[in-house]
Amino acid sequence: MSPIPSFISQLPLLLVLVIQFLFGNSDPVKVEMKTNYGTMILMLYNETPIHRDNFIKLVNEGVYDSLLFHRVIEGFMIQAGDIQSKNADSTARLGSSDLPYTLPAEIRPEYFHKKGAIGAARTNNPQRVSSSTQFYIVQGKIQNDSLLKHNQGRINQFLSRHYAVNDPTNKPLLDSLDQARSQRDSLLIAQLQEKWNQIAENYRDFKAYEIPESHQQVYKTLGGSPHLDQSYTVFGEVISGLEVIDSIASVKTNRQDRPLTEVRILSMRIVE
Repeated sequence: MSPIPSFISQLPLLLVLVIQFLFGNSDPVKVEMKTNYGTMILMLYNETPIHRDNFIKLVNEGVYDSLLFHRVIEGFMIQAGDIQSKNADSTARLGSSDLPYTLPAEIRPEYFHKKGAIGAARTNNPQRVSSSTQFYIVQGKIQNDSLLKHNQGRINQFLSRHYAVNDPTNKPLLDSLDQARSQRDSLLIAQLQEKWNQIAENYRDFKAYEIPESHQQVYKTLGGSPHLDQSYTVFGEVISGLEVIDSIASVKTNRQDRPLTEVRILSMRIVE
């Protein structure tokens, strides 16, 4: 897909989607991300158009320029996009600031958390809607059969809780739990929470997920973080500069996983 002309990037997101639907998509958009640890080239997936177009808009507006990678966990992922991180001092707590809107989930079975995958950060919300600005890039680890089996179990645990919380028959219990929390009734909270945990852990009214063989082979060779699959929107991948992920992931961090030395996005731009 060719870079979006500047006048289109200023249009409302819904109108951009209509234009692209009418005129079709071609090659995927690529983004150059320069950091003080090196340069990566990102490729955005056409099959996640809401996240793709939002990211393009933010890049064209310079929103990401000078933001920090504020959360770094070696062997897992590196995260950026907190809009308050640009001028944050070394003691600031980061990770809760973005623009005042969210993106609906675009979770597709073919996109998974291999090394270099770009995913949308989110809160623990029932609809799995994404942050407007915060994203992560997977580093992960090389997996073996045992780890993959373990992570497949974790995926289904997350899915069990997701489908349980969205089942209308469980709403009265969850409403009662929210009310108990608002009233700070610790005894009732404990009782209802235990009941809810049992329901969520044993919920089976969904098709259990199996990691596809093709994904398993990538996890065994390239590596990644498979336990996130099917719970977060993956909307792109790093196609050049995987070594930069390793360099950033290796920096020392504090207890909040914030790097002790700044890891900064210097600039982003759409490239051919």
